[in-house]
Amino acid sequence: MKPDILLLIVTVLIALVFDFLNGFHDAANSIATVVSTRVLSPKLAVVWAAFFNFVAAFLLGTAVAKTIGHGIIRIESVTQYVVIAGLIGAIVWDVLTWLWGLPTSSSHALIGGYAGAAIMRAGWGVIIAEGWTKTLVFIVVAPIMGLVLGFVFMVAVFWILRNKAPQKIDAWFRRLQLFSAAAYSLGHGGNDAQKTMGIVASALYGAKLLTASELAGNWGKYHWPIILAAHTSIALGTYFGGWRIVHTMGSRITKLKPVGGFCAETAGAITLFATALAGIPVSTTHTITGAIVGVGATNRLSAVRWGVATRIVWAWVLTIPASAFMAGVVFWLIRLFYHAA
Repeated sequence: MKPDILLLIVTVLIALVFDFLNGFHDAANSIATVVSTRVLSPKLAVVWAAFFNFVAAFLLGTAVAKTIGHGIIRIESVTQYVVIAGLIGAIVWDVLTWLWGLPTSSSHALIGGYAGAAIMRAGWGVIIAEGWTKTLVFIVVAPIMGLVLGFVFMVAVFWILRNKAPQKIDAWFRRLQLFSAAAYSLGHGGNDAQKTMGIVASALYGAKLLTASELAGNWGKYHWPIILAAHTSIALGTYFGGWRIVHTMGSRITKLKPVGGFCAETAGAITLFATALAGIPVSTTHTITGAIVGVGATNRLSAVRWGVATRIVWAWVLTIPASAFMAGVVFWLIRLFYHAA
């Protein structure tokens, strides 16, 4: 087997490992609310979420993947080694934050790692400012969208059903939460799997298996293999789950009832559908955390455990620079042993 093909296989496999860890790390985003409200057992919840992560392959397009593939880094400066170093930097940060039980963004870890490795190779000129502007803006906008929608939905439900018995409301929303959890999992799969798809497409371009027009278009004959591989990996990762983070998301930020779980998941799903179709790579973690905080704040501000929320925000702030630094170090080490990297 030719060395460049072997390198491509290694790159794609590492990308799919990252995608698996993304699903594993972010499983809590999809299932924490439905588990914490006891609508589904953890085992059934991960099956439910994994199924809809995969189904998203056929519904939400590839706009986010195009942004990642050629919208944030100048593709002519990217080598297979840049992609590998970026992925390893993201994976290291994901594993560390999983061990710490922090629901940070795998998406921003990937973007940060990719950028850090590219900068280490080619300098700051490799960055495409336009692609980064919308990504950085939506680090703030996505959780605020989730928070506002979660708050509004919760207030609207309280007002519309103010004369109904709590037992009836609970019974209705236990059923409705199955649909909101499914919708959120579609948004999660449709947004996060696409980031790995963009990285894999970039690796194929670097190996000269895709032309520049195919990279910006439908990826030629590799279109469906890329999509199905990425969605299968993230679905498997979600199935195996990340239980440390489920605890943080499902009970440590605020206590949820089925009506709150429904409002948070619906708010998160709407935000993710809109950004996925617009090609904006947002954090599913940030989005659902904002929605949960918005729901909790309808009771009283003290219902939100702001100490936990503050730790999460600090982890968000550090994710891109930390993963970029780690990826830069990895690329530097690769270049020590292989100067052509």
